[in-house]
Amino acid sequence: MRTSIVEADLTFVGAGPVGLYGAYYAGFRGLTTTIVDPLPHVGGQVSALYPEKTIYDVAGFPSIKGQDLIDNLAEQAGRFSPRYLLGEEAETLLRDAAGFTVTTSAGTVIRSGAIVLTAGAGSASPRPLPCGDEFVGRGLHYFVPSLSVFDDKDVVVVGGGDSAVDWALAASERASSVALVHRRRTFRAHEHSVELLQKSDCELILDAEVSRIEGGEQVRSVVVEIAGETAQVSRNAQVVVAALGFKLRLGPLETWGLTLRNRSVLVDEAMRTNIEGVFAAGDIATHGGKVKLIAVGFGEVATAVNHAAVHLRPSQTLAPAHSSGGVN
Repeated sequence: MRTSIVEADLTFVGAGPVGLYGAYYAGFRGLTTTIVDPLPHVGGQVSALYPEKTIYDVAGFPSIKGQDLIDNLAEQAGRFSPRYLLGEEAETLLRDAAGFTVTTSAGTVIRSGAIVLTAGAGSASPRPLPCGDEFVGRGLHYFVPSLSVFDDKDVVVVGGGDSAVDWALAASERASSVALVHRRRTFRAHEHSVELLQKSDCELILDAEVSRIEGGEQVRSVVVEIAGETAQVSRNAQVVVAALGFKLRLGPLETWGLTLRNRSVLVDEAMRTNIEGVFAAGDIATHGGKVKLIAVGFGEVATAVNHAAVHLRPSQTLAPAHSSGGVN
């Protein structure tokens, strides 16, 4: 079988929001781009895990659904025609005098002068409930594909982080009833979200864990064990959302010789990794004072692209013209 060879100035590893914005910004700087991602679609974990969740902390958008944000970013990047290699994982990295060669899981060879890692937190697999796995696809959800699954249902959300609180708030607007089960009395979610939850109609069952899920063809109820109480509590539920967090892995990137810190790639103020010509931005990157927000990732990838542009073309200036001046 003939090997497919793709060439570009920049290779982005990761087609999430930061990678998409990076592809736009690289095009704005006159660079050609290839974007590789193991998922079959753009958008990364936003599209895969919470396409209908509302995002509130992106500058310029008082609120925007996850998939709408991705659609806007893809349209913005499309102005400069990036080459997408979706459903392919970046596996190996080789460096020579001409630049870098990345080979994907599909055997595609990508040649470029520089690389920007925008792979988010890596691949994610949900932390499972200790019970009820037989009901996955029959009322038990680790990912909520559409808010319509909550319509007129009794919903139980399990967890105490941002995702759990957000799903409980979203369900409270559409479901017949909502209960949130959390094994502690305090939440890991943002304070404002917790305040909204406490003011909502959602029933909070704290210091508790789901001990059993009951039903037949579909989930019918959950049984909850509350710390310090001998009697268990049963709640009707046709929908159970397990939002217990994710197990993350960097995958093949761990073999590339990058300096890692807590499963993240260490970068300097220019978003440079320890490998000259390889940059990182977004959740995959870490540095002193790092804050993991989509908005932060946008700024980081712009910094990475500007420094990559100078790496590729030393005669270019680091600071580009302002986009408000127009692009031909």
